[in-house]
This record gives sequence, structure tokens and C-alpha cells, in this order.
Amino acid sequence: MQKLGRRALVALRRLLTGAICAIALLALLSVHFRVFPFSSLPGIADPRKLPTQYEIKYQRQGTEQSWTQELVPPHFSKPPASSRKICDMVAVARIMNATLVIPELDKRSFWQDTSNFSDVFDEDHFINALANDVRVIRKLPEELATVTKAVKYFKSWSGMDYYQNEIASMWDEHKVIRAAKSDSRLANNNLPPDIQKLRCRACYGALRFAPKIEAMGKILVDRMRAHGPYIALHLRYEKDMLAFSGCTHDLSESEAEELQLIRENTSHWKVKEIDPLEQRFKGYCPLTPKEVGIFLAALGYPPNTPIYIAAGEIYGGDSRMAGLRARYPKLMRKEFLASAEELQPFMNHASQMAALDYIVSVESDVFIPSYSGNMARAVEGHRRFLGHKKTISPDRKTLVRLFDKIGSGTLKEGKKLSIRIIELHKRRQGSPRKRKGPIAGTKGTDRFRSEEPFYVNPLPDCLCHRESPSSNALQIS
Repeated sequence: MQKLGRRALVALRRLLTGAICAIALLALLSVHFRVFPFSSLPGIADPRKLPTQYEIKYQRQGTEQSWTQELVPPHFSKPPASSRKICDMVAVARIMNATLVIPELDKRSFWQDTSNFSDVFDEDHFINALANDVRVIRKLPEELATVTKAVKYFKSWSGMDYYQNEIASMWDEHKVIRAAKSDSRLANNNLPPDIQKLRCRACYGALRFAPKIEAMGKILVDRMRAHGPYIALHLRYEKDMLAFSGCTHDLSESEAEELQLIRENTSHWKVKEIDPLEQRFKGYCPLTPKEVGIFLAALGYPPNTPIYIAAGEIYGGDSRMAGLRARYPKLMRKEFLASAEELQPFMNHASQMAALDYIVSVESDVFIPSYSGNMARAVEGHRRFLGHKKTISPDRKTLVRLFDKIGSGTLKEGKKLSIRIIELHKRRQGSPRKRKGPIAGTKGTDRFRSEEPFYVNPLPDCLCHRESPSSNALQIS
């Protein structure tokens, strides 16, 4: 029985290696997503960093209805945008009996990424995998392209009645409704099992990377495995992240001014004045590379541990990485594991490069994010789905106090610090636990404690895999 269980888990891992929870990319991409009536016609990317736009069109009793959804970028002074947007929109389309149109990715984002949906995801698989649940087509019919749109801000954490009654009633006066936001627009709890399972299928079954990305991701995983068991470190210390969050610890005055200027000149980032000391004190800032090194050493990882750096360009470059590299010299990146020729098809496409990091992170022996952003939560959710694979979530709020004591000389690295940090993280390693709101030391809110905002599992009810009666594979039911 144990063997069967192991074989089943291995089969599931192979099945889902290339799958991505929408959220894995939601802060990077912006999506234009349309939907119209399921009955009238024979997705949806998850951006990793910036706005997304969806347009959805419906038909009810022979009359075409529609709504458009535009997502806004996350603000780091509030809980980050939910990474389940694609899963929620597929579920809402099912609730509303809608037909989805393959989205157009935003070309105007911070990253200036020209990727189309089919460049990042397996479009045919997305359409076919959802065929029994939601009809998906590649292009919006011409007759629906120019209809007038009404604007509607959907309520957060809304249930079935909201969409079936309040939203549906708008079709009496409007053919097109533009939904201004999609983050956390659908409740986590008290939804029918078929809707919860559809979310699961959308994230871990329907949405998978394009074949070229899956193939390159497998190559990177194999090359990391050649060095032995490895840690995937999502080192969220890029320029955009620091500018968003207003975090300037250990930065020079000129660097802090540069980040402030970026924030002031980015019109859709609404929060301009941020107190960096307060941000860090509350645990809202990513750990610095140097702090990550102290953290890993305190946890007991030896200096020869292979570490994959899942990140874009680190702000400050090699000099900022020196403290971490001094402790852990076996730092790997995709640029070190693959040749320039192998990576050339993905270069200058931030979403595709992020997808490669996602695959290597999901497959790692241990995943550690330096910040609990969209990418980190997406990977954590995927790893929970695969059997609660080890994911260590640093308690940044407590850790920065310890690091400050080390900096001031009132605390030394060694056994005492190690015992403290290990004890602090015993229950922060991805093991199952009761859902009751954000865990301590992460940026969240207690306002929706019954609607946990993805700190435990992006799809908490997505425990819907079972053993196939005809094989050892696990399937999404």
C-alpha cells in the first residue's frame, strides 16, 4: 500500500510538473480576458507583477451579455493581490454560464513583455481541459468587439448568490459590464464542491506552460538535481519590488532615492510615501541576501548546499549577493545552468523567464521565499497540492529583530540563535494546518479570517485528487 502511494505521488508530480497555478505569473502579466454566453458559441494568464484585464461575454436566453475585467497592480501597503485570479474567473464563468475568450496579455507593463498567451501557456490544452466545464474560444466575435461597456466593481469574497442575482440582474440594462477588479472577488468558502473542484482543475490541470517552457524547465531541474538535493530560494530583491514596497534597509542613500523616484513616477502605484523603517518593523519587507544567509545557516543548512536563485536581476548585483555567496558558494541561476543559446528564446520575456523559475521552484526539495508575494504563494500552493512539500516561510517580523540585535552586537550567531530560529519555524514548513487567517509575521489581514487569503493554500478546497482505478496515477476529480 505504501509503494502504491509513493508511485501515485510520483505519477502526480510528473503529471503536474508543467502545470501552473495562475498565480505563478500574475504579478508579471496583464491580461485582457473576454467571455460571452456559453450557449451561443461552438484564459487567462496569471500576471506576476502587473495589471490584468479580462473581458467576459455571456448569453442568457438567446441574448448576448458580457462583462470586462481589468485588474490593477498590487500595492504593498495592503495584502498582495490574490494569485487565484484565473481560477476564480474560470469559476465565475461557470457560475454565469459564460464562454471565455483566450486573453491578450498586457504589453504596457513595467516589464514591457511582448509575450502572448500562447507564448507562455499551452493554449490548446487550456481549451480542451476545460471543455466539459467552460467553453473557451481563441477570439471574440466581431459583433461583440465594439459593444458599450458599463463599469462594475465586484465585491470582494463574493459567493454564488452575488453573481447569480446581483451581477446577473445587470444584463437587463447592459450588454457589457466592465469589472474593475478581480483580486479576491470570489469567496474561498461555502461554494458548491463542483465549483471548488473546477478551480482546482483550472490551476493544476488546465493551465500549464507552453511545451518549450516545460522542456527547458525540465532541463534546468535535471541539471540542479545533478548537484544533489537543492533549495529553491525565491529571492525577491529586484528593483521593482523594492520600489513598490519602499524597503531601503542596507541600501545607500542614492539607491533609496532612485527607488523613491521610480515609485513617484509610476502613476498606477498609488502609495507614494512609505516609511521604510515601519515597513521592515512590521515584516513587510523582503529579507536581504545577507539576512537570508544568516537564516539558512541558523536552520542548519551546510555551506555546500546547492541553492537555485529564483529571481530576476538582484538590485545591487554581485556586491549585494556577496554576503550570501560567502556562506553558500553553490548559488545557481538559470543563466548558469543553461547556455545563452538555450535561453535565447526566453530572453527579454520576463513572464517566460519567471515560468522557468516557477518550474524549478515547484520541483525543489525545499522552497524558501524571502518575501510572501504572488509568486511565492503560488509556488507554495502548488507544492501543498503535490503533498505538502517542504516550504519554509520566514517569520520576517521576528527575524528582523534578531538580525538587528546581531548588527548591534547584542546577539551573536551560533547555537542560541539557531535554536531560536529553528523553534520559530517548526510550524512554518508547509505542513497541513487548520485554515484560520494569515500566519504570524506575514502581511495579511484578519478581516477575512473565514476567507483565508492564500497564505495556507491558494485553493484550500483543492484537495480533490484521488487514485485512478485504472492506474497508479492521481487525477484531479
